Amino acid sequence: MIKTTNMILDELSEYSSPRTKLSRMVKKGDIFPIVKGLYETEKSTPGFLLAGSIYGPSYISFEYALSFYGLIPEAVYTVTSATFEKKKSKKYETMFGTFTYRDVPSEVFPLGLKLMQEGTYYYRIATPEKAVCDMLYTLPPASNAEELHLLLNESLRIDDMDLKNLNTESIIELSEHYHTTNVKRLCTLVRRLHK
Repeated sequence: MIKTTNMILDELSEYSSPRTKLSRMVKKGDIFPIVKGLYETEKSTPGFLLAGSIYGPSYISFEYALSFYGLIPEAVYTVTSATFEKKKSKKYETMFGTFTYRDVPSEVFPLGLKLMQEGTYYYRIATPEKAVCDMLYTLPPASNAEELHLLLNESLRIDDMDLKNLNTESIIELSEHYHTTNVKRLCTLVRRLHK
């Protein structure tokens, strides 16, 4: 369970020095620091469950989401998340793993998300379509649909069968909010694959 410093200090208020007790708990391994002001009570908690609490508002997307859905063959060990209007990327190295955060356009941020639950944890993750669009948003523009196709197949290693299984309507709807060449070209490409 994720707890803030204040929550823990409140729980330890009967001790003469709650802060000293907290640092002893950390040393003993009774509680585990994530980032400044945030702790986890279970050492074995998978990192992706903590991503939204470390920096936010955010949701899991990009490479981690693509791997989660099996769209790319590689296992991804950094939990990659999308934020908005933060202006610069963030990276956190923690005992629970590495977490990175990148901006997407603010108007697209709330669209195409799934709220998932695992035990007592809730997390937000992009739909497969949104994860592909987010990924393409961060890459230099492809000069045409063929170049984009190569980028998807060879650089990102997403195969045509998986592209064909994406929801075309969802991509078309999302594309109106990115205002980026790559996502517009993705619409053209998925339409072509469906013919």
